[in-house]
Amino acid sequence: MDDTTPIENLRNQLVDQISAEQPLPHAIERALRTVRRDLHLPGLDPVDAYSDKAVTIKENPNGPLALSCASVPSTVAMMLTQLDAKPAENILEIGAGTGYNAALLSEIVGPTGTVTTLDIDPGVALHARQALNRTGYEHVRVIERDGLVGAPEHAPYDRIIGTVGFWDIPHALRAQLADGGRLVLPLRWRGQTRSVALTRHGDTLVSTGMKLCGFVPIIGQDGERTTELAGGTVRLHHDQDQPVDPDSLSKALAAPATELWTDVRVGRTESFDGIWLRATAFDDTVCRIQATQQALAGGIRRPVIPGLSPALVSADSLAYLIAERDDADPERPSKLGAASYGPNGSELARRLAAHVTAWGADRTAVPHLSVHPIATPDSGLPAGHVINKQDTRVVLSFGR
Repeated sequence: MDDTTPIENLRNQLVDQISAEQPLPHAIERALRTVRRDLHLPGLDPVDAYSDKAVTIKENPNGPLALSCASVPSTVAMMLTQLDAKPAENILEIGAGTGYNAALLSEIVGPTGTVTTLDIDPGVALHARQALNRTGYEHVRVIERDGLVGAPEHAPYDRIIGTVGFWDIPHALRAQLADGGRLVLPLRWRGQTRSVALTRHGDTLVSTGMKLCGFVPIIGQDGERTTELAGGTVRLHHDQDQPVDPDSLSKALAAPATELWTDVRVGRTESFDGIWLRATAFDDTVCRIQATQQALAGGIRRPVIPGLSPALVSADSLAYLIAERDDADPERPSKLGAASYGPNGSELARRLAAHVTAWGADRTAVPHLSVHPIATPDSGLPAGHVINKQDTRVVLSFGR
């Protein structure tokens, strides 16, 4: 006889779906089958609460991205696997959301562990507090506070997890992580975001892996810029250290594109985000291009994904990733190339094509990443490509 309730069936079906797509450690699977996501999302249809999708809990009146979301459950599971929390550990979470992730963490660390979750928004913090109380996790600490400063009064932490996007890793969080402890957070550089797992070794954070993800950005970091081109129909999303000349680039986009094709092909559902990631480990001109429907209708060459494609931009020229379908290979029907504009666009296209070709030869490779204090001299950094941020210097390299 099946004694499970309809909601338990929905929850188990969701976990079955997630576990079929990614291996789940026993403790994480047990937590996912135990914690009631629907009670952290009151008023939502349980079918939607147990669907593998994000749910907005607070809209942003000043922008297109929500202020707070309940993350996609499969992404939650992926990041918890990266975190690898153990019983009795002390955990800090940045971004309380609905309180659901904190409840999962509480299940994982058990009655002898501790979980503290922070949120800068009073309404979000209150929502998390009430949901945790309602679901039996009154012992989880919920603090209304800027996540960038952490909670030093309860440090050191064995693990720290960020459930909002970070452009940089503040010194305060590294200082509150125990030496040998693990930090997992969505880290953004050159227009793309990865959930990066980092282990602290003294003042250095060293990656143990990274996964593609997308999160609303944390409030208080402003390292990325948006520059509008061609009357606002094309936008570049770039880091603060990347100079962009909108007038020259708009003029360049008024001329026809030059196309350069590679021998690299992709399947219908094959991910090629690794091209963008690889390029960031070698090239300081990488950013994101966004072409509106108005731009496409006006003749701009269609980027491979109009809203989210890698581009190389330098002074008065740019090149970005494009794709075209043909019948030469039914298994991989799309070939990849670069569209370029401006006097130096052809050189940028050659560089982008080289990144595409290198990715095509090893499609699962990810770079080694380490994060160092901003005052670290070049002589104190490992070999690799350096990206300077506000508090840190990030070093990326392949082949280590």
